[in-house]
Amino acid sequence: MNQEIPYKIYLEESEMPKQWYNVRADMKNKPAPLLNPATLKPMTPEELGQVFCAELVKQELDNDTAYIDIPEEIRSFYKMYRPSPLVRAYCLEEKLQTPAKIYYKFEGNNTSGSHKLNSAIAQAYYAKKQGLKGVTTETGAGQWGTALSMACAYLGLDCQVYMVKCSYEQKPFRREVMRTYGAAVTPSPSDTTQIGRKILEEFPGTSGSLGCAISEAVERATSLEGYRYVLGSVLNQVLLHQTVIGLETKTALDKYGIVPDMIIGCAGGGSNLGGLISPFMGEKLRGERDYQIIAVEPASCPSFTRGRFAYDFCDTGKVTPLQKMYTLGNGFIPSASHAGGLRYHGMSGILSQLYHDGLMEARSVGQTEVFAAAQEFARVEGILPAPESAHAIKVALDEAKKCKETGEEKTIVFGLTGTGYFDMVAYQRFNDGQMEDYIPTDAELEAGFATMPEIEA
Repeated sequence: MNQEIPYKIYLEESEMPKQWYNVRADMKNKPAPLLNPATLKPMTPEELGQVFCAELVKQELDNDTAYIDIPEEIRSFYKMYRPSPLVRAYCLEEKLQTPAKIYYKFEGNNTSGSHKLNSAIAQAYYAKKQGLKGVTTETGAGQWGTALSMACAYLGLDCQVYMVKCSYEQKPFRREVMRTYGAAVTPSPSDTTQIGRKILEEFPGTSGSLGCAISEAVERATSLEGYRYVLGSVLNQVLLHQTVIGLETKTALDKYGIVPDMIIGCAGGGSNLGGLISPFMGEKLRGERDYQIIAVEPASCPSFTRGRFAYDFCDTGKVTPLQKMYTLGNGFIPSASHAGGLRYHGMSGILSQLYHDGLMEARSVGQTEVFAAAQEFARVEGILPAPESAHAIKVALDEAKKCKETGEEKTIVFGLTGTGYFDMVAYQRFNDGQMEDYIPTDAELEAGFATMPEIEA
């Protein structure tokens, strides 16, 4: 093996990012503003402040400041598990007999098992600084709820989590980690909120969705004094916090003069993909360098590849602001697949605009082929990946195998967002041959599109 590059490229603490990078500052076409659903006018800071923490509202609306300082308290917390390693997949390259060079940024080195802690601690910090009692949120596969419960426990905040019902049932151990850290966890939709009861009446027996859980969490936050709503993906503020992933990745690559040809990430709401690609996309936007950037989503919830670029509610209960994004419709409830945290009807407004402008591409992949890729990776690299991460692994393997056929020596970087040790029900179904692929029909998608508001472009 050629080991000129170490297996794992570690940064020093002093090389950790001191600022988050706001890719919007370099975007010619900015993401469209959030709209008030009642007036169809851009949301004001005062309106958003009724739901979100004041400092997070500023970050959400800031389209012009390229770099935003990371408070020292957050950087100190980051040091418990950051910098995270950039791994050269030598064993995988040898197994595939590919001339491609494969790197992955591993975000699973913390108890939450994922990248979600990067934003959880930031949002909890701003809530604490504002003097709040607690926060509410939703979670899909449970990584975000786990991360937020950890951050709230550290800062002494109450944490109330609405967990998508099918994940609540499939992932009891993830639920118990949240409870161990002091969070209250409720399966969604539930009878604890007006919106939850309405959804249960309209969709009896539903397995839930992130859109449902968001509705309940927002209602809960706005009905309790001293609480605000926080979330783990989609919005600009979350993508901003996750740029520590891409900034560290770029610093590690630059140390060894490595220039990637393609950067691949899984896409659900878009925060981890956005966090990984932002510094590279910034170079692309400024005309300094070009990269092939690929978003990978589940075929069961294909927001990019089969969705529409339009204004839509971010939740099923239609209580959130309207966001212009690639969406399947706020009423689209995905199948109870094991795509976990990727089961969301919409996509980050930032990524949606970049995709619409042709600056990145998207691919959808089926559930069984994703788990086959996860198994292939685990048997060679020794990490059991989260099902979400395995979507990126699937396309990275595809591209590496293409290089074997063509002889091209491409450098591939992908995001390994976390571990799959709480996803063993899914792995069991795959290993037992009981896993099936589900692809929504055009009629099912049309039913979701029908729930979208009619708003002029």
